Amino acid sequence: MGSIAEKIQCCLEEAPDRINGGRPYVTLSYAQSIDGSIAQKPGRPLAISCQDSLVFTHWLRSIHDGLLVGIGTILADNPALTVRYVDGKSPQPIIVDGRLRFPLDARALQHHNHAPWIATAETSDSGREQTLLKSGARVMRIPPRPDGLLDLKALLRRLAELNITSLMVEGGAEIITSFLKDRLVDQLVLTISPIYVGGMHAVWPLQLSLQDPPVLRNMEWETCGSDVVLRADVAWNGK
Repeated sequence: MGSIAEKIQCCLEEAPDRINGGRPYVTLSYAQSIDGSIAQKPGRPLAISCQDSLVFTHWLRSIHDGLLVGIGTILADNPALTVRYVDGKSPQPIIVDGRLRFPLDARALQHHNHAPWIATAETSDSGREQTLLKSGARVMRIPPRPDGLLDLKALLRRLAELNITSLMVEGGAEIITSFLKDRLVDQLVLTISPIYVGGMHAVWPLQLSLQDPPVLRNMEWETCGSDVVLRADVAWNGK
């Protein structure tokens, strides 16, 4: 990757100066088919990206402080959340898990120098928390939003306090949608593969007015193997 990689690195180098309201700079990054699908069915993992795109994704992980996914991604894909295809440092894995369903045999729990931080609800089972703590995980109690889901803004403020200045958000669909809906995305790095899946879309209905949708600015795209990678700044109201 050429100019896109340079632009991403430039954005992250400037991240400490661009932090909004005491939160990390957020890169939303995921892979989808040409028809916008990230999976064929909920809970069923689907390999979409080509090998070159996987290498690029792992490079992208290596230049971020943290890597965030939802518990659905852990349960469906069981990812290690590490950097393996390039030389580089693995980011801090962060899992949004409102009911502490995180399995003790998850691959993300096997790397003790990068034990996961699990964000959960204030009402989650304390016994389950103790079990996860003994396994090496860190549990963070996050207050709820009015709809009962975790307050992602509060979570990002907590991460900033823990010196996470740049955060890569990979998914799944509920997490992707929530970060967009809450206006918590600074840049988008989207990998598009030339296949049709006809499955589950990455973004659920946002219920936003036509006057206030997420807008992509400064778009660039490059081929990466058989895929296309698009990078853009994300803004609202043209800002």
